[in-house]
Amino acid sequence: MKIGPYILENPLILAPMAGITDRPFRMLCREQGAALTISEMVTSNKHLWHTRKTQLRLDHRGESSPRSVQIAGSDPLHMAEAAQFNVENGAQIIDINMGCPAKKVCNVMAGSALLKNESLVADILHSVVNAVDVPVTLKIRTGWDIDNRNAIIIANIAEAEGIQALTIHGRTRACAFKGEAEYETIAAVKSRINIPVIANGDIDSPERAADVLRQTGADAIMIGRGAQGRPWIFREVLHYLEHGEKLPDLETKEVNLLLNKHLKSLYDFYGEYAGVRIARKHIGWYCKHHFNQLVETNSDIITEVESFRKSINKVESAEIQLEKTIKFFTSKGSLLAA
Repeated sequence: MKIGPYILENPLILAPMAGITDRPFRMLCREQGAALTISEMVTSNKHLWHTRKTQLRLDHRGESSPRSVQIAGSDPLHMAEAAQFNVENGAQIIDINMGCPAKKVCNVMAGSALLKNESLVADILHSVVNAVDVPVTLKIRTGWDIDNRNAIIIANIAEAEGIQALTIHGRTRACAFKGEAEYETIAAVKSRINIPVIANGDIDSPERAADVLRQTGADAIMIGRGAQGRPWIFREVLHYLEHGEKLPDLETKEVNLLLNKHLKSLYDFYGEYAGVRIARKHIGWYCKHHFNQLVETNSDIITEVESFRKSINKVESAEIQLEKTIKFFTSKGSLLAA
């Protein structure tokens, strides 16, 4: 798939997720096979650009090209300025957020709330595309509720305004993350526009990835929550798409190596105080995915995992957090190998 001058080596993309797709996680997912990763969204409010949070989101040191940054806002001029600001700070692709269903985003008429105002959508896209010399992409939902799915209309606007690729999450704004994603709307959009279409929503296994590509005819898929605690999902999906077979489950030794690397990169990136706290949710996700198969055959593991998560959430030392986490995964990993 091609986005402007950039040719992606495979059809797998990491979704932008606030508080999750920071530089450490993006780089880990790229190493595990993602062809493109997209940053956490950067606000178009210039008064927040110099806060610690935004400055960390602008840090792309060591990242491979192409570097994609998502921006969010509702004012065409401010969005154009945000695009220029991010390009000046290393963005090679600008992604516009019109898909986030979070109340704090929609309450300021940004994210998926914009889908209700098609003329404003056109104004924002026109303003951003003409403000920068890099490719601009767009992420949307299928509409704002199930009775108002206007993804096809928005897609036509996007293509006309020069958007280089369109990502569609298979839910409406009103759906948030409830229920199951539907892919019929994505397939309908794909059949009506000529720019690349990326399918998103509930892609959490190699089989689902292949099925979504088949159902939608999309050029690529975007994985979000399915990569939480399981960055190697990109490796698994790529192998399945290329060979039609599943890779064996990752051994605990390999999980430990990835987890060790991930936690250390969080400590280095954020510093010990913030790094330890941000690591807690990632440790929880690693537990959920790695020990999921054990839960089905050993009910005691549920209690042990929950007990570990409660105890690790009280740890404030990076050294102790890392040591206890690796020790727990090693001890429980022997049950997986048994």
